[in-house]
Order: sequence, then C-alpha cells, then structure tokens
Amino acid sequence: MNERTLQKPHWVDFHCHLDLYRDHVELIAECDQERVATLAVTTTPKAWPRNRELAANATHVRVALGLHPQLVAERASEVGLFEHYLADARYVGEIGLDAGPRFYRSLPDQERVFERILCACAEQGGKILSVHNIRAVGKVLGHIERALPASRGRVVLHWFTGTAAEARRAVALGCYFSINKEMLNSPKHRQLIAELPEDRLLTETDGPFVLIQGKPIRPREVADTVSQLAALRAIPMEGMRRAILDNLRAVVSSNVS
Repeated sequence: MNERTLQKPHWVDFHCHLDLYRDHVELIAECDQERVATLAVTTTPKAWPRNRELAANATHVRVALGLHPQLVAERASEVGLFEHYLADARYVGEIGLDAGPRFYRSLPDQERVFERILCACAEQGGKILSVHNIRAVGKVLGHIERALPASRGRVVLHWFTGTAAEARRAVALGCYFSINKEMLNSPKHRQLIAELPEDRLLTETDGPFVLIQGKPIRPREVADTVSQLAALRAIPMEGMRRAILDNLRAVVSSNVS
C-alpha cells in the first residue's frame, strides 16, 4: 500500500481484524499470495507492536494503530499509549464512536478519546484513519470537521451507517467509504451505496465479524464484494476493481501533510 509494494495489489480489504483470526500469521501470507492490500486494524494500542512485528515483512499488509470505541469504557486510559505510538503509525484504526445501546453510556468518554486522537493526528499530519460510526455519524463528522482538516489527514468511514445527507456531508469533508459484504445485504444500504461517488469507494471485510456460510470471511473473499458493487452500479467488474485500486492509491498518496 506504499513504496514497499513491489507487486501491485489486485484487491483491497481496508478494514480487517487479522489478529482475531486463529491463523493470523498464515493469513498475512495469504494476503500477500492473493495480492490483497489489507489494512489490519487493532482494537487497543497494546496490540499494535506485536501486530506490526508480525506484518513487518509483508508486501500487502499494513497495520493500523487503534483504540476501539466499544472498549473505551475499560481502556480510555490507554489513549496516552496510543499517542506514544502514533509517530510510528501511518495508519490509524479502529477508532471512532459507537452510540448503539450496549455502548451509549460510554459515549461522552468515547467522544473525549476520539477528539484527542483526531487532534493528535492533525498535529502530526499524514495519517490515514479507519473510523467506526455506529449510530453516531453526525457526531463523528462534527469531530472530524472541528479537529482534522482534510489537509492534515485522510478519513475512511468503515461500515458507514448514516443517511444520504450525512454521506454528502462526509464527501464534502473529503471522506472515503469502505464497503463490506454485509452492508450490501441491506436494501437500505445498497441504495445509499449506489449513490456514493465512485471515486470515494473502497472495499473491506471487517473479518472475522462478517461470516460466509458460517465461517469468518477472509480478505481474499473481498472479490465477491467487488462483484456485487459492480452489479449494483451497472459497470463491469474489472472496471470496479480498477476504480477501487485507483481510490486506494489516491488515499495513500494524497497530499496531506
């Protein structure tokens, strides 16, 4: 996904929890073999060093530094450790907000942590973020608007759950959207995805949380998502695949300082 990539990727999985698979090490090798440009997100800063070590020699896997909003209630104190590692992390995720019923009580703490992370990213510049936004799209976009100018970082909204108006607002802020198979199973989301700008689309699996026939989806299976996106938007699959790769290149080479 940057200058280390000697052989060009064929697919893109911009949000996958590789470290939550039993065969974590083998899966990294599989991503290289299948040429899947994979962003391995983490859920806590403590997980980042080991993940980074395991993927150090990978061609197509990059590791993101994360502090998952669903864990903030127990791990808000780790934001200092997050900031300690941030200078060495180009990619950031999974971060964001979750206002679902299980996590709503921690939303004020989530917002404080998210704001702090965005400010740190803006200060350092050049970060690429994968952002969680369940039932909190408006708040997420508000924090991005205040704390992370498009010139200081690039945001990819993971599993976007907002409205058409919120999608337009996100586009205006320079955001991208990573789309997974489960999203395309929802008629509501399919309609929204069909209207998103083609030059802002990426693909993801969110594995191992998305299942195929009862088994955790693997990064290589993102090909089916590309096929569904192509059908939804009435374009050839190869055209869709190339557009997603072009978008990945635009994200990682964007003029952010």
